[in-house]
Amino acid sequence: MDEVLLRSLTPGVLAILVRRGADFAAAEDAVQDALIDAVRVWPAGPPRDPKGWLVTVAWRRFLDATRADVARRRREESAGEEPPPGAPPAVDDTLQLYFLCAHPSLTPSSAVALTLRAVGGLTTRQIAQAYLVPEATMAQRISRAKRTVSGVRFDQPGDVATVLRVLYLVFNEGYSGDVDLAAEAIRLTRQLVAAIDHPEVAGLLALMLLHHARRAARTSADGSLVPLAEQDRGRWDTRSIAEGVGILQAALARDLLGEFQAQAAIAALHADAPTAEETDWVQIVEWYDELARLTDSPVVRLNRAVAVGEADGPRAGLAALAALDASLPRHTAVSAYLHERDGDLATAARLYAEAARKASALAERDHLTRQAARLNTRE
Repeated sequence: MDEVLLRSLTPGVLAILVRRGADFAAAEDAVQDALIDAVRVWPAGPPRDPKGWLVTVAWRRFLDATRADVARRRREESAGEEPPPGAPPAVDDTLQLYFLCAHPSLTPSSAVALTLRAVGGLTTRQIAQAYLVPEATMAQRISRAKRTVSGVRFDQPGDVATVLRVLYLVFNEGYSGDVDLAAEAIRLTRQLVAAIDHPEVAGLLALMLLHHARRAARTSADGSLVPLAEQDRGRWDTRSIAEGVGILQAALARDLLGEFQAQAAIAALHADAPTAEETDWVQIVEWYDELARLTDSPVVRLNRAVAVGEADGPRAGLAALAALDASLPRHTAVSAYLHERDGDLATAARLYAEAARKASALAERDHLTRQAARLNTRE
């Protein structure tokens, strides 16, 4: 069973059901039922038209559920006949579905969470980690969002800012998480750039390209993480870097700075440095100052502390770190790095070990454990 194929077809099938009148929650349930049927049936004989098969089965599931629910009898009567067999229209519905999920009846945070879960394919745990909240809290948020849009006609698309936020989080999870969604996020953002002329949309595409260009160098042959300073820059995709820098320069020239352009500027400075030692950390700190002004994000301020430690010395970085909440994810790992840079190897080793225990991702936990072991060996 090709799980990647199923995952790629799901948004389009869901969009078709929503356009045909199914409320979002019912459509999602019907598509999930169809996917279960596909897992059971396809190994014995896969259909010639997988998407058409899923649309037909999901639509039947939706109609069955509608008929069984007396309170939705009116929706059943207006739903129309089952779509004819054969291939559905050859259009990409995914980006449209992102806009539909960013419904005006939802708060931006709820719209993002709902879209990541229903369209992006992320688990509740992955979304909770992205938002730095407990999994139970995120589960409640998604459930409330589904209840809010239950029965709502999806004919009022949401705003671009919410869609950009969703695409950014999908890319981040695809870039560093359990599910590879980075290329899909880039593809959809390219479509958005072609449809909407705005520097922040271009800034997001530039940011994705610049980060994606380093992807091959981020892990070693055994799957372990390779820190940015230690990456083989010969493995970076120079074509993607050049494209990203060009898109960013054009966006910045319009003098409508937004957070994605600022992040892309930081990524461009990293990509432009021939070696780690030649990185322009002073400019990076300045861009982090702009980014903090735009977002007031604790994660941004955490990353800024690292940059300050590189530009002005580890003690300056530790001073910047001291102003932040110690419970912030990766706070302990940053503290360990800055203490190591300051020559306090015993404290750094202890903090690396502590950070490893807190890490949720296996690759990150293994990396931090190795860092602690390396310093303990040197003592």
